Amino acid sequence: MVELKLDSISKRFGGRQVIRGVRAIVQTGETLVVTGRNGSGKSTLLSIIAGVLRPDRGSAGLWVDGVELDPDSRRTAVGWVAPDLTLYRELSAWENLDFYARVRSLPWSRDRAEALLEQVGLAGRGHDLVGTFSSGMRVRLKYAVALQCRPRLLILDEPTAMLDQSGAAIVEALIREQRNRGVLVLATNDPNELRHGDLFLDLEAGG
Repeated sequence: MVELKLDSISKRFGGRQVIRGVRAIVQTGETLVVTGRNGSGKSTLLSIIAGVLRPDRGSAGLWVDGVELDPDSRRTAVGWVAPDLTLYRELSAWENLDFYARVRSLPWSRDRAEALLEQVGLAGRGHDLVGTFSSGMRVRLKYAVALQCRPRLLILDEPTAMLDQSGAAIVEALIREQRNRGVLVLATNDPNELRHGDLFLDLEAGG
């Protein structure tokens, strides 16, 4: 059982209150959809949930089988895909996967990397430099990076942005797969993506 608990999360930048008092509990098989106009705090909330940004108040705890994960364990249990996440264009797809696996202390093998690349529609492109990839191919590679840890919590910021129809279909399959593995958090305003939600947070309505 995986459980994500958002408890009264608030965050401000300078004099601007970005998030105020956000609460939610999301359990295995459920998807939390975060909505709100640009600048309403969607990406900020996702960064807090991922553990890379501290809230001013409240907490975002991730529990697996009744035990709250510490920061080190959390780092190997969370997959995150967002437009501003960095891929290294001077490295190949394989080298990017290897780098992020090492940073997160995850096991890595060429066979595992090839399986992930095939899953996201990049079979045979592992040796290619990421700088030669299209924007959609780079998004697919971000999914491969996120899936390396077989995430108990998968966080997607605008999940099908920059993807063509076949890429969007791959994301659909990954969302279904995540429901069997753990919890999904998805930030979007796309009506086609809202249907994935079991729970909803509208940040314009104050969470």
